[in-house]
Amino acid sequence: MTGTAEAAHIASNQRQDEFTWGHEALRARFAVAADGTLRLVGLTGLDDETPAAPDSALPLVELTALGHGSGWSGPRFTGTAFGARLAYRAHRTGRRDGWDWLTVELHDPSTGLTAFAELTSPTGLPVLRSRVRLRNEGREPLVVQSVSSLLLGGLPAPDALDVHRARNDWLAECRWYAEPLRASVADINMDVHEHDSRAALALTGRGSWPTDGHLAMGALTERDGGRAWVWQVESPAGWRWDAGQRAHGTYLALNGPTDAEHQWRVRLGLGEEFTTVPGALALGSGLDAAMGALTSYRRAIRRPHPDHTALPVVFNDYMNTLMGDPTTAKLLPLIDAAADAGAEYFCIDSGWYDDDTRGWWDSVGAWQPSPRRFPDGGIRAVLDRIRERGMVPGLWLEPEVVGVRSPVAAELPPEAFFQRDGLRLTEQGRHQLDLRHPAARAHLDKTVDRIVGDWGVGYLKLDYNIVVDPGTQAAGDLAPGAGLLGHAHAYLDWLSAVLDRHPGLVVENCASGGMRMDGATLAVAQLQSTSDQQDPLRYAPIAAAAPTAVPPEQGAVWAYPQPGFDDDLISWTLGGALLGRIHLSGHLNRMSEHQLALVRDAVTVYKSIRGDLARALPFWPLGLPGWTDEWLALGLRLPGDRTAYISVWRRGGPPDLRIPLPHLAGRTLHTDILHPTSPDAGRVTWDGTELTVSVPRTPGALLIRLTQND
Repeated sequence: MTGTAEAAHIASNQRQDEFTWGHEALRARFAVAADGTLRLVGLTGLDDETPAAPDSALPLVELTALGHGSGWSGPRFTGTAFGARLAYRAHRTGRRDGWDWLTVELHDPSTGLTAFAELTSPTGLPVLRSRVRLRNEGREPLVVQSVSSLLLGGLPAPDALDVHRARNDWLAECRWYAEPLRASVADINMDVHEHDSRAALALTGRGSWPTDGHLAMGALTERDGGRAWVWQVESPAGWRWDAGQRAHGTYLALNGPTDAEHQWRVRLGLGEEFTTVPGALALGSGLDAAMGALTSYRRAIRRPHPDHTALPVVFNDYMNTLMGDPTTAKLLPLIDAAADAGAEYFCIDSGWYDDDTRGWWDSVGAWQPSPRRFPDGGIRAVLDRIRERGMVPGLWLEPEVVGVRSPVAAELPPEAFFQRDGLRLTEQGRHQLDLRHPAARAHLDKTVDRIVGDWGVGYLKLDYNIVVDPGTQAAGDLAPGAGLLGHAHAYLDWLSAVLDRHPGLVVENCASGGMRMDGATLAVAQLQSTSDQQDPLRYAPIAAAAPTAVPPEQGAVWAYPQPGFDDDLISWTLGGALLGRIHLSGHLNRMSEHQLALVRDAVTVYKSIRGDLARALPFWPLGLPGWTDEWLALGLRLPGDRTAYISVWRRGGPPDLRIPLPHLAGRTLHTDILHPTSPDAGRVTWDGTELTVSVPRTPGALLIRLTQND
């Protein structure tokens, strides 16, 4: 809403000892405690009317600063000295452009620090987003060491909860695992000690790969199958979340980078401000429902782009194919084969700039095409061939790095690169650009405008293959972690400006696969690489779990059939990508006509269903997939539940499996096996409660469509 309509929904600055805020799908209740701090004492969503316990609520903001530490010892960033002093002054509410918002003003008279807790929620979704803006209104500078993005207390006791985390390693992304929260937060008999436990289950990400090690998210679920809380920290750099016991309940704290774990500090001079990264919390009646709400929220916060609904088929020459060694001679037959298979984009991956027999890893940075690789007409002739075959040309680029042997390393000023103690950093034979410096940004603007504006490239795969930890310390950076966060935000600002100048450009976000699969970057880029995994059997659990981290229409899943594969393995390799963004690869030009027909059939199926993917919500009828599970399943349900898609993979075990679908129980459903088209690939029956799937051979994969009969 804007103008008069917006003004009608804004309350003037007011102080109330108790108030509620929200909409029909989310209701938050606040109360002022005896110490004057405002506390979130109740948070409810659809099908959830149980309020939080007031005695276990947390102050709305917690922070630490030099000279103002924590209120007690321990690994938590709750119970801080500042948290107990930031007194409630006023709040404002409103509704704008499909979002409800609440800004709460808190103030510490002794230092003059004012904190603004900025809470928002997409109207109609049980999702709360929060960030905190600090302003120094005092007389002395203040050095902040940590500040919360979102705090919630009063959740059920740790004994009743399971906690879910997702390991996220190179070639092994999105590996969720669960355990009782009590396994990390022991019962110390709080009534005897008259004190909260100091224990906390804490998870952090660090370095310039924000999702290296774990996804920047997590979940709590009630063990009886009841409510679920799923969250993400939207940081393109360091992050932390922790959960523990408070009073007789459980608390959750979401933070961006901290001094203790990321060497992050910021100095606030008089009148200066700092705003945290956002944290988002989705509520649901179960894990699938909360994941679905988070999926809808991710769609609501991302930059609008036609690609999110068009979902064109992309062929990329890298994976298990050219592997960074493109030439005109190798590409031309692949281009023809990709076009014949139904691809709509063709991306030339790494190596197109490599004109050095010593290798290109430590010489990149100028991003000029190799005459040796493209002798006749240069790379433009290859790009023209892609267009002639009706596809949009794409190129791989690793914009943030400059090789130590690149002339760009000497052309740009030293301040344009990451540095520590006055020394330029080197990582794996490369320097890291600092996108806060105008020379670094100008270099990349010139590069992209040449590739997109002059060469007519419509797709960029932006990769990032080094890790810098803990960051950079340029002039004005108090600590390396602050420099890293500043660069990461500048990178996303640069990327947004590129898309403003080239609105038709499609950008894929990649960092050796899914090492930069964070909410902040996903809100800007159109696609997200999910993995570099080259084994199709090990890709299946990644593809099945990817929608926990990225909406299906953004999750790029490799499909790299080979002429040496049998029919079952070709169908398996293609089938794993059909409920995501199919990223076709493989030596299609060497395939038999029969094998090519299998590829074309899968692409045709994808095009027939892709219109549904952008509005469907994921669910996992067998639970979140395990890395070694013999059977895997991923479902997508459309609004109204009249249509659903289920991908199943069998890597071993008995050939028959019963899949419960409680949300469809009692309905009369028609079942179709969309992929593979071979009649002996498998069978499916629906008995009104469960789906029975038969896959006679391994590896075997089916894509099933369920539609309600009227």
